[in-house]
Amino acid sequence: MTKDKLEVITVGGGCFWCVEAVLNQIKGVEEVVSGYMGGTVPGTPTYREICSGLTGHAEVVQAKFNPKIISYEELLVMFMTSHDPTTLNRQGADVGTQYRSVIFYHNEEQQIIAEKIVEELTPYYEKTIVTEISPATTFHKAEVSHQNFYEKNKDKMYCVVVISPKLAKLKKLYASKLKE
Repeated sequence: MTKDKLEVITVGGGCFWCVEAVLNQIKGVEEVVSGYMGGTVPGTPTYREICSGLTGHAEVVQAKFNPKIISYEELLVMFMTSHDPTTLNRQGADVGTQYRSVIFYHNEEQQIIAEKIVEELTPYYEKTIVTEISPATTFHKAEVSHQNFYEKNKDKMYCVVVISPKLAKLKKLYASKLKE
Protein backbone atom coordinates (compact mmCIF):
# COMPACT_ATOMS: atom_id res chain seq x y z
CA MET A 1 0.00 0.00 0.00
CA THR A 2 1.45 3.37 -0.98
CA LYS A 3 1.10 6.27 1.39
CA ASP A 4 -0.55 9.37 -0.06
CA LYS A 5 1.84 12.25 -0.70
CA LEU A 6 1.46 14.84 2.03
CA GLU A 7 1.71 18.59 1.49
CA VAL A 8 2.81 21.29 3.96
CA ILE A 9 1.05 24.41 5.22
CA THR A 10 2.70 26.98 7.50
CA VAL A 11 0.55 29.68 9.10
CA GLY A 12 0.52 31.99 12.08
CA GLY A 13 -2.41 33.78 13.64
CA GLY A 14 -1.58 34.79 17.19
CA CYS A 15 -0.39 32.29 19.74
CA PHE A 16 0.66 29.04 18.10
CA TRP A 17 -1.20 27.05 20.75
CA CYS A 18 -4.49 28.25 19.21
CA VAL A 19 -3.53 27.57 15.60
CA GLU A 20 -2.14 24.16 16.53
CA ALA A 21 -5.37 23.21 18.34
CA VAL A 22 -7.45 24.25 15.31
CA LEU A 23 -5.35 22.36 12.74
CA ASN A 24 -5.27 19.25 14.95
CA GLN A 25 -9.08 19.03 14.64
CA ILE A 26 -9.21 18.90 10.84
CA LYS A 27 -9.62 15.67 8.85
CA GLY A 28 -6.65 15.04 6.59
CA VAL A 29 -4.18 16.91 8.78
CA GLU A 30 -1.69 14.28 9.83
CA GLU A 31 1.06 16.13 11.69
CA VAL A 32 1.05 19.50 13.43
CA VAL A 33 4.17 21.18 14.84
CA SER A 34 4.43 24.55 16.58
CA GLY A 35 7.44 26.68 15.79
CA TYR A 36 8.85 29.94 14.51
CA MET A 37 9.46 31.38 11.05
CA GLY A 38 10.20 34.64 9.32
CA GLY A 39 12.83 36.15 11.55
CA THR A 40 16.14 37.81 10.84
CA VAL A 41 18.27 36.52 13.71
CA PRO A 42 20.62 33.65 12.80
CA GLY A 43 20.55 30.36 14.68
CA THR A 44 17.67 28.69 16.43
CA PRO A 45 15.58 31.16 18.43
CA THR A 46 14.07 30.32 21.80
CA TYR A 47 10.54 31.07 22.96
CA ARG A 48 11.89 33.76 25.29
CA GLU A 49 13.72 35.44 22.38
CA ILE A 50 10.64 35.25 20.16
CA CYS A 51 8.47 36.78 22.89
CA SER A 52 10.81 39.78 23.05
CA GLY A 53 9.61 40.68 19.54
CA LEU A 54 13.19 41.48 18.56
CA THR A 55 13.94 38.46 16.35
CA GLY A 56 11.29 39.17 13.72
CA HIS A 57 9.97 35.61 13.91
CA ALA A 58 6.28 34.78 14.04
CA GLU A 59 4.80 32.02 16.13
CA VAL A 60 3.60 29.59 13.46
CA VAL A 61 2.29 26.10 13.00
CA GLN A 62 3.54 23.83 10.28
CA ALA A 63 1.26 20.96 9.35
CA LYS A 64 1.40 18.06 6.94
CA PHE A 65 -1.91 17.26 5.29
CA ASN A 66 -3.34 14.85 2.76
CA PRO A 67 -4.63 16.89 -0.20
CA LYS A 68 -6.92 14.00 -1.18
CA ILE A 69 -8.85 14.61 2.06
CA ILE A 70 -8.51 18.38 2.58
CA SER A 71 -7.20 20.97 0.16
CA TYR A 72 -4.74 23.76 0.86
CA GLU A 73 -7.49 26.19 -0.09
CA GLU A 74 -9.93 24.69 2.44
CA LEU A 75 -7.28 24.78 5.16
CA LEU A 76 -6.58 28.45 4.46
CA VAL A 77 -10.26 29.37 4.65
CA MET A 78 -10.56 27.53 7.97
CA PHE A 79 -7.39 29.22 9.26
CA MET A 80 -8.49 32.68 8.14
CA THR A 81 -11.90 32.33 9.79
CA SER A 82 -10.50 30.93 13.04
CA HIS A 83 -8.65 34.15 13.96
CA ASP A 84 -8.99 37.87 13.26
CA PRO A 85 -6.95 38.59 10.12
CA THR A 86 -7.69 42.33 10.40
CA THR A 87 -5.64 43.11 13.51
CA LEU A 88 -2.01 44.01 12.85
CA ASN A 89 0.43 42.18 15.12
CA ARG A 90 -2.29 41.21 17.58
CA GLN A 91 -4.72 38.45 18.47
CA GLY A 92 -6.74 39.23 21.57
CA ALA A 93 -4.37 39.96 24.46
CA ASP A 94 -1.36 38.68 22.51
CA VAL A 95 0.42 41.72 21.07
CA GLY A 96 3.61 41.96 19.02
CA THR A 97 5.02 41.06 15.61
CA GLN A 98 5.45 37.47 16.79
CA TYR A 99 1.63 37.20 16.84
CA ARG A 100 1.04 38.56 13.34
CA SER A 101 -1.38 36.92 10.94
CA VAL A 102 0.78 35.27 8.30
CA ILE A 103 0.70 32.65 5.57
CA PHE A 104 4.11 31.30 4.60
CA TYR A 105 3.83 29.69 1.17
CA HIS A 106 6.05 26.80 0.07
CA ASN A 107 5.62 27.17 -3.70
CA GLU A 108 4.10 29.45 -6.32
CA GLU A 109 0.80 27.56 -6.35
CA GLN A 110 0.38 28.12 -2.59
CA GLN A 111 1.18 31.82 -3.04
CA ILE A 112 -1.49 32.19 -5.73
CA ILE A 113 -4.07 30.34 -3.62
CA ALA A 114 -3.25 32.41 -0.52
CA GLU A 115 -3.65 35.68 -2.44
CA LYS A 116 -6.94 34.43 -3.92
CA ILE A 117 -8.34 33.41 -0.52
CA VAL A 118 -7.49 36.80 1.03
CA GLU A 119 -9.12 38.56 -1.91
CA GLU A 120 -12.25 36.38 -1.71
CA LEU A 121 -12.62 36.84 2.07
CA THR A 122 -12.06 40.61 2.03
CA PRO A 123 -15.75 41.55 1.49
CA TYR A 124 -16.73 39.58 4.61
CA TYR A 125 -14.71 41.83 6.93
CA GLU A 126 -15.44 45.44 7.84
CA LYS A 127 -11.74 46.19 8.32
CA THR A 128 -8.85 45.48 5.93
CA ILE A 129 -7.25 42.03 6.08
CA VAL A 130 -3.62 42.52 7.12
CA THR A 131 -2.48 38.91 6.80
CA GLU A 132 1.09 38.78 5.53
CA ILE A 133 1.75 36.41 2.63
CA SER A 134 5.46 35.57 2.46
CA PRO A 135 7.74 32.83 1.15
CA ALA A 136 8.54 30.14 3.70
CA THR A 137 11.95 30.42 5.30
CA THR A 138 13.65 28.17 7.85
CA PHE A 139 11.16 26.56 10.23
CA HIS A 140 12.37 26.32 13.80
CA LYS A 141 10.49 23.78 15.91
CA ALA A 142 9.36 25.21 19.24
CA GLU A 143 10.33 23.68 22.54
CA VAL A 144 8.64 20.42 23.60
CA SER A 145 6.49 22.23 26.18
CA HIS A 146 4.71 24.05 23.33
CA GLN A 147 3.89 20.97 21.26
CA ASN A 148 0.31 19.67 21.49
CA PHE A 149 -0.27 22.28 24.19
CA TYR A 150 -4.06 22.30 24.18
CA GLU A 151 -4.37 18.53 24.43
CA LYS A 152 -2.02 18.50 27.42
CA ASN A 153 -3.50 21.58 29.14
CA LYS A 154 -7.25 21.77 28.44
CA ASP A 155 -7.97 22.82 32.03
CA LYS A 156 -5.50 25.75 32.05
CA MET A 157 -7.19 29.17 31.99
CA TYR A 158 -5.73 30.22 28.60
CA CYS A 159 -7.08 27.06 27.00
CA VAL A 160 -10.51 27.42 28.62
CA VAL A 161 -10.92 31.13 27.84
CA VAL A 162 -9.17 31.43 24.45
CA ILE A 163 -8.74 28.08 22.71
CA SER A 164 -11.95 26.24 23.63
CA PRO A 165 -14.19 29.00 22.17
CA LYS A 166 -12.14 28.94 18.93
CA LEU A 167 -12.69 25.19 18.69
CA ALA A 168 -16.43 25.59 19.36
CA LYS A 169 -16.62 28.14 16.52
CA LEU A 170 -14.65 25.80 14.25
CA LYS A 171 -17.07 22.96 15.03
CA LYS A 172 -20.07 25.20 14.32
CA LEU A 173 -18.69 26.38 10.97
CA TYR A 174 -16.94 23.23 9.71
CA ALA A 175 -18.33 20.17 11.53
CA SER A 176 -18.16 17.94 8.45
CA LYS A 177 -14.44 18.72 7.99
CA LEU A 178 -13.43 17.79 11.53
CA LYS A 179 -12.08 14.56 12.99
CA GLU A 180 -14.50 12.49 15.06
